[in-house]
Amino acid sequence: MDMWWGVKMVGDGERKFVDKIGGGFSHESEHDLALMVSDFLENGSGGADSRYSSDSDHSDNGLSDLAYLAERILHYKRTVDQCESNLLAVVHSLICAINETDLHFVHSGACNARCIRFCLVKLLRSSGYDAAVCVSKWQNCGKVPGGDHEYIDVVTHSDGGGSKRFIIDIDFRSHFEIARAVESYDTVLGSLPVAFVGYLSKLKQLLPVMVEAARSSLKKNSMPFPPWRSLAYLQAKWHSTYQRKISPDEPRTRETTNFSRKQCIGHLWRLKSSLQVEIDAERLLKPLLNDNNQRVKLEKWRHTSFRVL
Repeated sequence: MDMWWGVKMVGDGERKFVDKIGGGFSHESEHDLALMVSDFLENGSGGADSRYSSDSDHSDNGLSDLAYLAERILHYKRTVDQCESNLLAVVHSLICAINETDLHFVHSGACNARCIRFCLVKLLRSSGYDAAVCVSKWQNCGKVPGGDHEYIDVVTHSDGGGSKRFIIDIDFRSHFEIARAVESYDTVLGSLPVAFVGYLSKLKQLLPVMVEAARSSLKKNSMPFPPWRSLAYLQAKWHSTYQRKISPDEPRTRETTNFSRKQCIGHLWRLKSSLQVEIDAERLLKPLLNDNNQRVKLEKWRHTSFRVL
């Protein structure tokens, strides 16, 4: 479902709200989201007419806050252990290897990239990983509306009986796209991984930062902060009770193939293109990061040496 939101005065003061909720690939409950938007319009709008604004329209303090948030995201993104790093490399490689002919179109409605997720799960399982598509669901609770979401998880098992669970969300950035964002918010958004691969604890680090960034951007444009941007709503997507599935429930039908094929292929090539851009950027940046790390280590060594002398 695509619902875009902004604030615009129409006719005799009528306000028209449009939002893209939950990201391009998300599988949300349309009924619950519609009720949430309706309730927001009636009880919590509070926003004035605002237009897209550049960073130059705002205080330096606000811009430095967003720049700091982008740095925090990059720090969390690059602070990974060997298991995360290995799985990230595998996921990137498998996504880039997926072709149109690998996709099996099974969803009986608008495409939500389910075919891509199940294809990736199949490839991961073929590579020896305990992978599955997770369908999470949560009930309406207070200001958090009920809904559902699909993502992938990988569970690794050690010889000692322990296990680790990794979350994979193939269109991670779309969950945080907002309308009329200030220009520096795009920097924060761009610092997120295209496809998230990591522990649930890493998500717990990233989500509050993105909520803070969204709140800051919306505030700068005098726009209200809607409930579907809240930390509780975002957490519900990956923290709620879930069911693991290795294959889709829906049988393939000719009626859905032609409709879903174009959408799903479009999702695939946008994902692969964005991921390749990210991989190329990281490859170019890596020598600079390594050089900077070497300088930091050298400075620490010099400082220690002088102190010993």
